[in-house]
Amino acid sequence: MKKNLLLILFLSISLAFINEVKAAKVDTVETYSDAMHKKIKAVVYTPEGYEQGKEYPVVYLLHGAGGKYSDWAKSAAKLGVSSDLYHEIIVCADGSVNSWYLDSPVDPAYKYETYVAKELIAYIDKNYKTIKSRKGRAITGLSMGGHGALYLAIKHQNVFGAVGSMSGGVDIRPFPNNWDMAKRLGSYAEYPENWEKNTVTNMLYLLTPNSLSIIFDCGTEDFFYKVNLELHKKLLERNIPHDYIARPGGHTWPYWVNSLNYQLLFFNGYFKKNNPQLN
Repeated sequence: MKKNLLLILFLSISLAFINEVKAAKVDTVETYSDAMHKKIKAVVYTPEGYEQGKEYPVVYLLHGAGGKYSDWAKSAAKLGVSSDLYHEIIVCADGSVNSWYLDSPVDPAYKYETYVAKELIAYIDKNYKTIKSRKGRAITGLSMGGHGALYLAIKHQNVFGAVGSMSGGVDIRPFPNNWDMAKRLGSYAEYPENWEKNTVTNMLYLLTPNSLSIIFDCGTEDFFYKVNLELHKKLLERNIPHDYIARPGGHTWPYWVNSLNYQLLFFNGYFKKNNPQLN
């Protein structure tokens, strides 16, 4: 009898866990960029209960250099659980292999700032039940996507209310020969102004005081650790509120998956503070 009760309890817990994991719906959608004249895919998570009519906040997730829109979905298995837990839509955007989420000043085929900050958001707001204001939008990403998230949020403070970065390339100038950045900006030797004005650490003057809720982190063994620490110091010098986390870790998926837990919790706090209907 005791064994039967234990078996029933085990099965009940297992079924509850399976239902929780499978509750969120996952779509792969095809968007269109007028700026680049091409179709671009994205992965969209909608939480359990989505069909019941309320509006949801949205977190946009950006991948790293050499990656694509499906990276987060493949490497962070619990994104659906997070969508359910925080009752939010999660959008895994595409930034091409090495776009750095810029509108390239030297290559008109790369206009990923326009795509993510305008075209993708317009598509999501049109096709999903979203809070259609900056108070319902956050953006974060890893590595190149960490740079991209901060870059886009700083340049489009009317679009995003909260921003994060994980192991972000927040100062691109120390890496002039890496990740095809010279193809997006021109060589550093020939076009130094492109590098200076398109690196996050030089864009802090654009921040409206208390406009963005900011969180970023980097592992102490990461090759981007030094530039992230410098960004933290510059934000402190300017008295710009932010959360900064440094902990052991390298430039790896286990580190980023762990980071995302902290950042989604941070974004949830922002959403609830600025959208009373979510409480």
